[in-house]
Amino acid sequence: MHLLIPAAGSGRRMGSQRNKLLLTLLGKPLLSWTLAAAEASQQISWIGIMGQPEDFPDFEAILKDLSPKKPIELIQGGTTRQESVYNGLQALPIGADRVLIHDGARCLATPELFDRSADALLGCPGLIVAIPVKDTIKVVDEARIVRDTPERSHLWAAQTPQGFEVKLLKQCHEAGRLKGWEVTDDAALFEKCGLPVRIVKGEETNLKVTTPVDLALAEFILRQRS
Repeated sequence: MHLLIPAAGSGRRMGSQRNKLLLTLLGKPLLSWTLAAAEASQQISWIGIMGQPEDFPDFEAILKDLSPKKPIELIQGGTTRQESVYNGLQALPIGADRVLIHDGARCLATPELFDRSADALLGCPGLIVAIPVKDTIKVVDEARIVRDTPERSHLWAAQTPQGFEVKLLKQCHEAGRLKGWEVTDDAALFEKCGLPVRIVKGEETNLKVTTPVDLALAEFILRQRS
């Protein structure tokens, strides 16, 4: 199974002037934790990291410290996540049939989650990892007036990894570029193209580190694991 990791973002919401994946968590960069889980996965055999060239020296230092046994390729990312994944798809090895895509900032994903996602992807064209929503969700308008309360049992919070047949996902990205679609994840492209996306049960601890509060929660979770 091939894995692509979008890692070309910034740290604005973290209050940092550098790529947030280079911020440290218990003494290691966030990206290092993500890569360690992917390296420990039994199903993943190749990893591509989409980033900005100015971050590549730091990424290479992380790889040197990790000493991975699997091939890992650095790929130039785009200005958006969507562009970065597109670039990553073009850089996949010849013959790649299925691919998992995992946000580098979800540094608490476990090897078991990667393996479970890879196994499920063998039986469907596309999937996302997600967890049931616990809170009551409100739909509001521009004036912050509540307009609807969706049935909670039908709501799931999307996580990553997400997984797809490479050929189909490439077609969806090409359609998105042609029609000017701007989406926040690859599953949305699949949906816009009328393709089915299966849900795979995620992990409560698989949070996305975006703010300083998230960083503190991640540190707590890692300490509990150890």
